[in-house]
Amino acid sequence: MVFFTYIIQLIFGKEQHFPSQMIGGDQLIVENYLDKVYAGFLGMNAGIRLGAPVEPTEWTADRIQRIFGDVKGYLKEYKTFSADDDVNGPVFFMRALYDDAVDRELEPSDVAKAWLNYCREGIGMIWWGGADISTEHRAYTNLVKGIPAPKSGSIVTNGEIMAEQIGGQIFIDTWGWLFPNRIDKAAEYAGKAASVSHDRNGVYGARFIAACISKAFQATSISEILQTGLSVIPKDSTYAQVVHAVRGFHQKNPHEFRACLTFLHENWGYDKYTGVCHIIPNAGVCVLALLYGEGDFARTIEIATMCGWDTDCNAGSVGSIVGVLNGIEKIPEHYRKPINDCVITSSVAGYLNIVDLPTFSKEVVLLGYRLAGEKTPKKLQESVKRGEIYFNFDLPGSTHGFRTNNAFKTLIRHCDTIGEGSLEVIFDRMVEGNRSKIFYKPFYRSSDFSDEKYKPVFSPQAYSGQIVEATIYLDKWQGADILITPYVRNTFTKKDMMLHTIKLADRTWNDITFVIPDTKGAVIDEIGYMVESPSRLNSRALGTLYIDNFHIYGQAKYTIDFSKQFQEFLSVTPFSHHKGKWMLQGNSLRCICEDECYSFTGNYYTKDVRLDVLIEPTSGHSHLLIVRAPGIQRQYLVGFDGKDKVSLIMNDFGFRRLKSIPFLWDHHKSYEFQVNCKGVEIEFCINGERILNFEDNTFSYGMYGFACLEKGETVIHSFRVKEL
Repeated sequence: MVFFTYIIQLIFGKEQHFPSQMIGGDQLIVENYLDKVYAGFLGMNAGIRLGAPVEPTEWTADRIQRIFGDVKGYLKEYKTFSADDDVNGPVFFMRALYDDAVDRELEPSDVAKAWLNYCREGIGMIWWGGADISTEHRAYTNLVKGIPAPKSGSIVTNGEIMAEQIGGQIFIDTWGWLFPNRIDKAAEYAGKAASVSHDRNGVYGARFIAACISKAFQATSISEILQTGLSVIPKDSTYAQVVHAVRGFHQKNPHEFRACLTFLHENWGYDKYTGVCHIIPNAGVCVLALLYGEGDFARTIEIATMCGWDTDCNAGSVGSIVGVLNGIEKIPEHYRKPINDCVITSSVAGYLNIVDLPTFSKEVVLLGYRLAGEKTPKKLQESVKRGEIYFNFDLPGSTHGFRTNNAFKTLIRHCDTIGEGSLEVIFDRMVEGNRSKIFYKPFYRSSDFSDEKYKPVFSPQAYSGQIVEATIYLDKWQGADILITPYVRNTFTKKDMMLHTIKLADRTWNDITFVIPDTKGAVIDEIGYMVESPSRLNSRALGTLYIDNFHIYGQAKYTIDFSKQFQEFLSVTPFSHHKGKWMLQGNSLRCICEDECYSFTGNYYTKDVRLDVLIEPTSGHSHLLIVRAPGIQRQYLVGFDGKDKVSLIMNDFGFRRLKSIPFLWDHHKSYEFQVNCKGVEIEFCINGERILNFEDNTFSYGMYGFACLEKGETVIHSFRVKEL
């Protein structure tokens, strides 16, 4: 069938991506919606990556100009661009629509719950610069204290300077993407989200930028976009005044952006709007960049960066707007290629922290259809498989993060003429002895990054026992056979585990399937194919492979051997920790808890699972396993819960003991905990004896791990997982 699809596409051309739907009335979903969201997300990340190296206030506009001149490309090369708060917020605060506001209007309290559910205290996600310095740190502290949103971000609670910093503006891109050309709705949701941490101009900025993004889906000019942004904020606000001031200066001086920047410094600078990064000066830069960039994607993010101040935020915001406005085709390759369709985030959910741009864009669009009350295209629904890796390369230019270790012999790029899109791999004059890996990274190590400023943590996206499928078309132009060998890389030994070699049939689609082998407790950080050929020098292998429908799925069965793990990102692989001290101790994991602490791992969407854990309580009376945890504030906990007591506890922003029974247990003695979750039933065993079972359907999926709910110490000796 895939081959016939390929022939049809060659004859009739690539079909339009998910055209807009009209269901009984006004059209709410715009044409090319998915492509434009993809362009907006890519544009935002390109801007952030461009501006990040010169973000601190030490990098003034004058210094940027002296060192980098007229910026025309990325200022630094990153091995992998590390997590950034400007990316974290848009990706995770939107999850309020999955977790709480599912069938009703969004409220600030829903977004506040997302903050508490996905932010690890003091690490990752937001800037933890001190509760008296960082607006986001203050807001989180307020929420933990029980101060509800929007009071948590209000001027009354935090003061004017704190409440009007830039954060409310930089976390809101998603709300603009979710409501294409639905200006008021985009502004409303962005304002509610921003009010968790900000107030007044801090909220006006969120409303303004979200409205600009929303309008960009169907705008014809930058002026039209800016006027739309002004329509959703108070006319007499300081934010509106700086927008008008920059527009007025531009009308009189339309060619030299640096003159406008001087005007901003003189009238709207950091000396007048204090704090770490006040929203007003940076709002001026965003408007400046949009006007002087004249709608050109590259020039707009470059100007935003050259202006200094909060460079990554500003370049990210305008990159989102002009990305949507221009579409994916007008984002230059030198800004797109280094991103390679992958960004890293730093939530508590390690599985979700490897963000595939096409997949995330589709998830946004699925939500957009839901919020519009319109029928979702079947093809779009089928292309998103939660809890599985599925790449069909149907979006323009998409690569889904695939890499090669040998760019001299293999070139990777997108192809839009084979099927409905595929990954094109050109192998260039290979001879016997030449080998190239074509692979995806389902896990990252500290060594993969140039820095760790927001401490990303990871749970693998591929596990032993799962199935990997792909269809590969071979178009060989010359040379001997083309051989591929599926493989995974063991991150502990850094060695490749090679499977059976396959000779590809030429000029046809080859269905390639393999099962991920047992890595004996180590994590997998590469999964893909080794490409080689026995060709001789007089007829070197030359041609193309096309990879489509790459899919990782099925039930995982694996162990975590702590002797093969690492302490990095202030965590122990492959876990993400919230509070407490976690460290490797010989072949075990040691936890020291002062009040309460949690540690999570696994596929975020795990449903039915069996955990077998050898646990040794060494002090204190709370030693628990976590199952079905869709976040820090939501999960089941089961295990020792007090002296000589076992409990099953549900945490849903507050603890409730579902069942407790007596059980004699001692410190410094090891116990084999087993928990089985299947359907609505939760069963808990100790040393092979069933201790309790209970039925509850509050949480149907989530991560798993360990927790202590009071002061104490625990040692975890072994950890086994079997999905059911």
